[in-house]
Amino acid sequence: MAGHAGAKAPLKILLVRVSSLGDVLHNLPMVADIARHYPDAIIDWVVEEGYVSLVRLNARVGTIFPFALRRWRKSLGKKETRAEIAAFFRQLRQTRYDYVFDTQGLLKTGVIMGAARLAPGGQKVGLANGSEGSGYEGISRIFHSKSIPLDPRTHAVARGRLVAAAALGYTVDTAADFGLPEVEQDAPRPDWMGAESYAVYFHGTARDAKKWPSANWIALGQALAPMPILLPWGSPKEKAEAELLAAGLPNARVLPKLSMSEATLLARQAALAIGVDTGLTHIAAAFGTPTVEIYADSPRWKTEGNWSPRIINLGDKGAPPDVAEVLAAARQLLAV
Repeated sequence: MAGHAGAKAPLKILLVRVSSLGDVLHNLPMVADIARHYPDAIIDWVVEEGYVSLVRLNARVGTIFPFALRRWRKSLGKKETRAEIAAFFRQLRQTRYDYVFDTQGLLKTGVIMGAARLAPGGQKVGLANGSEGSGYEGISRIFHSKSIPLDPRTHAVARGRLVAAAALGYTVDTAADFGLPEVEQDAPRPDWMGAESYAVYFHGTARDAKKWPSANWIALGQALAPMPILLPWGSPKEKAEAELLAAGLPNARVLPKLSMSEATLLARQAALAIGVDTGLTHIAAAFGTPTVEIYADSPRWKTEGNWSPRIINLGDKGAPPDVAEVLAAARQLLAV
């Protein structure tokens, strides 16, 4: 359907990528690619409600459909919940799309794709296979008009870009563009951020094996002193870990619980971000914040920041970096 480029009616495209934070972020460059080749395209998105604020930062995305499965499944027996689910699908089906892309490859995203309506000749396009170690569910293919095969070791950012390119008839030949706004250096800062330049530690992640030892974070922060280090957290366990780090550092501060939009602001305004393989680390890298990504128990090829010289990736699955390596990388980025 590449011939639509010269047609009067703009292409209507729906992206289905609902979670998780890092995966939603890594899907954003699809938008810039499509818009570059089809400038008039209308691009809508279905995403988990907690990540709407991230997708909204990309001005090329039109309608965002908040998907609330995480909340809905806690109260499926309630009339209000069932009404909300019905309203979601009703709103989704109001538009007929030329293309629906599911780049997550799960049964739940396939069901969303299946519910979306197509324009005459439209296509529903998804992944023919998962990446190495992914949670891909092959049953999702039953909702596809076309399934795009990819190398099992395709980078997380490249996956969605390649699927769209194969369906829409172009090649991926530019660096990833996340479509995020430029950092406003003179913008007013919230009180919790403070006025000084700061480093942020994205130390928390759901899987303990991906973490970097507390002693390493403390040694690193002591070497970076007196630069302030801000410590966000997303759960009571992570808050306790942040408090442990702050107790060993003269220059660290545990932040209040932040919303998604506040955490994004924290990442984009930092002079330096250092973090494990987690969504907020990748958000910092996507904004072009000087970022050190630490890999301890996940394969680096899958998500490493490879679109900017302001990102340094260290370690790999089973081979985390030591303090000296991370400190050298931090100092290199701060010196630029």
